[in-house]
Amino acid sequence: MEEERAWIEQALRGDRAAFGQLVRAYERPVYNLAYRMLGNPAEAEDAAQETFLRAYTKLATYQPGRKFVNWLLSIASHHCIDRLRRKSRAPQLSLDDLLPPQWFASDAQRPDQVVGRKQERERVRAVLDTLPPDYRAAVVLRYWHGLSYDEIATTTGSTESAIKSRLHRARRMMAERLEPAQADA
Repeated sequence: MEEERAWIEQALRGDRAAFGQLVRAYERPVYNLAYRMLGNPAEAEDAAQETFLRAYTKLATYQPGRKFVNWLLSIASHHCIDRLRRKSRAPQLSLDDLLPPQWFASDAQRPDQVVGRKQERERVRAVLDTLPPDYRAAVVLRYWHGLSYDEIATTTGSTESAIKSRLHRARRMMAERLEPAQADA
């Protein structure tokens, strides 16, 4: 985007208003990633602010051949992973915001179907909470931000094969952990 390039160039010359335009343009995806990773609105807001502070101070390291939004999401995901590692217990994620819209109940569903869907979301959320931070980041970036394996690798500072492996293991872990719960149902 031409406008984005202009904002970046102006921000590099010290124009804070231009950087403000970048913040306004990308605050939602950065906040959404932080919220999906951390599961707490206040913590996600703090993480998003820290992401933009880091981006501002490291703007000179941005490589113009790379998508700016992916560079920002990389900063955000690394920061969130660090925060998760520092926590002593796993955070609670809200799947109301995590799951794609087709997972939500429609008005035409019966009450027992709605309850069943809610219980299913709660089981999936509980299992997602148990994933290691690197796996959770890969899942969120792939399934909720729609990034390719290559983009996830670039964003997380990993390799494409490592991302494929993390996603495969994350799916397997989730399936194994959901299976006993489904057998009990």
